[in-house]
Amino acid sequence: MKTIPLGHSDLHVTPICLGTMTFGEQVAEADAHAILSRSLERGVNFIDTAEMYAVPARADTCGATETIIGRWFAKNPGARQKLVLATKVAGPSRGMPWIRQGAGMTAADIVASCEGSLRRLQTDVIDLYQIHWPERHVPAFGIKYYDPAKETTQTPIHEQLQALAGLVKAGKVRHIGLSNETPYGVHEFVRLAEQHGLPRVATVQNPYCLINRSYENALDESCHRLGVSLLAYSPLGFGLLTGKYDASGIDGPDAPQGARIASYASVRQQRWGRPEALAAARRYNALARAHGLTPAQLALAFCYTKWQVSSTIIGVTSLAQLDDDLDAWGTTLSPELLAQIDAIRWELGDPAI
Repeated sequence: MKTIPLGHSDLHVTPICLGTMTFGEQVAEADAHAILSRSLERGVNFIDTAEMYAVPARADTCGATETIIGRWFAKNPGARQKLVLATKVAGPSRGMPWIRQGAGMTAADIVASCEGSLRRLQTDVIDLYQIHWPERHVPAFGIKYYDPAKETTQTPIHEQLQALAGLVKAGKVRHIGLSNETPYGVHEFVRLAEQHGLPRVATVQNPYCLINRSYENALDESCHRLGVSLLAYSPLGFGLLTGKYDASGIDGPDAPQGARIASYASVRQQRWGRPEALAAARRYNALARAHGLTPAQLALAFCYTKWQVSSTIIGVTSLAQLDDDLDAWGTTLSPELLAQIDAIRWELGDPAI
């Protein structure tokens, strides 16, 4: 895999990124270290984590994933220099008071979170530091519509950028990014950065997969024109696009044991747990099989080959899953198959938005 630049930054990453939010919950530390090592051996130079991981978020596992990665760095001298390391500062609490108190996310919060991530990751610098979700109220995580009556913003975007600029100036962060953002948010971060000589966002990390292509509803144009790269997360639709729930559903007695969406009520209550999302996934999974592909191969190849996507974030719980996801690289989708994908979307929309 050739590396590609992220936005206007000097970061060059592989088009596949190893996501790590399962480390410390579904994946034990020893297994996580094996996955990290195999990923590096197979040429992936990009890993993504967050201060709030592992998922599902709990007070006793907050920061666990970064700690596991930091211990792997300590055990593998030289690995840190081979990798582009991305992590995230959590947005407002969203019911997680162990991350921060109150509805806002102050400049001091951003700095304190960065310091904590640096300690846990056992590194001196974070290559890409992202705001995990916006400080202001936005339609995300299953919320479809913007409602100005729910606005609780306390820290202006300019102030957030100034805090991030301080971290860049101090040499603790190289570049910055966003996550779960809207077209307005991306434009405003770029506008203010250019107006005030502050760091420019290089990336936005948003959901993008067959059952959620909402990124293509204007945000793709914004990012293309502004030079902001998409890091696509949940390319397998939280497991729905692997086919493992096609027969059983996510709550049935025969549902796979230990799978994320089958295990965590909070996830089922959001976008991935909607009956419409599973129904659409079954259609795409059947289409994959009809063309001689596994459902996962189709879903991953869709992301791997789209012009909108700079790097696709894969989350795995085993070496076998990692190898399967990496082996899907190079899979091509015919114009006929792409047209059939678009026809299903035209009919069913984006049910996991």
